[in-house]
Amino acid sequence: MNIKKSILFIVLILVIDQWSKIYIKTHFVLGESVEVFSWFKILFIENEGAAWGAKLSDILPISDEIGKLVLTIFRLFAIFGIGYWLFDVIRKKASNTLIWAVSLIFAGALGNILDSVFYGIIFNDSYNEVATLFSNEPYGKLFYGKVVDMLYFPMVDTTWPNWVPGFGGKNFRFFEPVFNIADTAISTGVGILLVFNKKAFGKDLDRKNLDNEDYSTLNE
Repeated sequence: MNIKKSILFIVLILVIDQWSKIYIKTHFVLGESVEVFSWFKILFIENEGAAWGAKLSDILPISDEIGKLVLTIFRLFAIFGIGYWLFDVIRKKASNTLIWAVSLIFAGALGNILDSVFYGIIFNDSYNEVATLFSNEPYGKLFYGKVVDMLYFPMVDTTWPNWVPGFGGKNFRFFEPVFNIADTAISTGVGILLVFNKKAFGKDLDRKNLDNEDYSTLNE
């Protein structure tokens, strides 16, 4: 896989990701949902933090505003790191499995960083109203945007039986997180690296083995 194919693949994911987010933002009020199937809903929420809505201010003694800025800057550095990794594996002609996986991770990370950096200055708020693209009254500042999430799969939504200790009578829902296309790309890329680890890194391992064999031959 060459760099042109990787770029086209990344652009395709970004277009789908950003189109879906802009559509939701300009057609849904925050918290609004549409049931597609009993186990799949479109639910519009906004995420100010990291994965699963976690915030740095929940962990460190800093304000939400500073925590958001630090998180966005960290994501920018991460983008450059992943981008260099992608360029490096393509340059070294690594396995297609590895290149596809890193391309997915890069596209997903870039998709979410676009929300974090720019959405605060191009959209107005979504509370009790549908947002406007390129609004004259944006809800935030540069680097303070919120990530748009909308994919919700409550495959199981039930109540624990009363006889279950500690959980009886309480609601049980699986799968509860709400995410987006970019999150899906990142999770898929990481999943490929975990499940197809040998296939992804096979060429590097073979190259190392050959180098070790050559080194051993020289020492004989």
